[in-house]
Amino acid sequence: MASSSFTIRQLFEMDACTNCRLCADVCPAACAAANGELSAVYRLKGLKRNLQARAGRLQKLMGRKPLSDADLNHYAETVFRCTLCSNCEEVCPLGIRLKELWLSLREDLVQESAYPSKIDMIRANLAKSRNVFGEDNAERGEWVEDMRKPPEDLYVRPRAEVVYITGCVSAYFPLAQKIPIALAEVMAASGVDFTLLGQAEWCCGFPLLGAGLMEMFEEFRAQNLAAVNAKGARSVVFACPSCYQMWREYYRAGLELLSAPEFLLRLVREGRTPLQDLPLTVAYHDPCDLGRGARVFDEPRELLRAIPGVRLVELPHSRERCTCCGGGGNLEMVDPDLAAKIAKAKIGEVLATGAQAVATSCQQCVRTMTSHVKRNKIALEVLDIVQLVRRALAPSSSQASR
Repeated sequence: MASSSFTIRQLFEMDACTNCRLCADVCPAACAAANGELSAVYRLKGLKRNLQARAGRLQKLMGRKPLSDADLNHYAETVFRCTLCSNCEEVCPLGIRLKELWLSLREDLVQESAYPSKIDMIRANLAKSRNVFGEDNAERGEWVEDMRKPPEDLYVRPRAEVVYITGCVSAYFPLAQKIPIALAEVMAASGVDFTLLGQAEWCCGFPLLGAGLMEMFEEFRAQNLAAVNAKGARSVVFACPSCYQMWREYYRAGLELLSAPEFLLRLVREGRTPLQDLPLTVAYHDPCDLGRGARVFDEPRELLRAIPGVRLVELPHSRERCTCCGGGGNLEMVDPDLAAKIAKAKIGEVLATGAQAVATSCQQCVRTMTSHVKRNKIALEVLDIVQLVRRALAPSSSQASR
């Protein structure tokens, strides 16, 4: 592990930590596993120790030796058992940019060949299939065929004003495919001129970021940008917060980028999406990448309140302090049991509100929470906000989408 893997700012930030341990109190992984080694404060201590042990001749004269392979691999396991939810960064009184630090650390550990074996699977799947699951990328748009009346062009059109980026989870997981189906039906009913990219859409690159494999990213960025630009679109819409984050922070697209709640709220405000009464008590879960990452807090709530009959209740931890569902940071691949424990805590928090349903704006959150609810036969509906809007579409609008 070499200090050159980190920026000067990050090296200063490592030393700035005062060991206040506020980050440990809000870490979903450390709390669910009851393991302090998963906390940010432990991770920072280990990082500084490792860098100091490799700092050169002076350190060797002082008797500091590099970690053994076994110790380094153990440390790496703790680093990758993290959802990258950024809650540690949110509560840090010194404003240390911890998420950026964890991403640099993962990249550094991959270069040191100290990482979980699942990282090799992620690398291989993305290199071969252009999606994190290793599925045939030509099948990325097949979910359209499951719609009631899919259009002949399957929404893959030569030109359009709006491009809808589906994302890998919604493209390939049957449970999550209900989300793009709902969004496509709402957009069609609202008269939106939109297109999908079909097999021309590749993974956004978020799994590469979380796996420390950003050296592969440029090819994915270039492909997706070229595919969108070929459509002549002015706007790109994302129901996946991770795709949204990657495009906002890494693509430099020069296009209007909108999350699904922002886009749907615009349609509702313009009167293009009339909604009917939907009596339901709903708790809203802020996805980490959309909430803490993009600071999109108000639009989803305004959209929910725009649905007649919906009563919105807030979780005990909401907005920037919302707790993670357990589905981020590639954790589900690295440690599925820990991801399930985090999801259990999340659902427990939702149930305490008395809500009939929990709504979110992320297919991975929907998938993670639904898995726990179904596995434990809990009477709670888990929905993406897009599905709620689709359910509330006025009959005349619903007919227009069929």
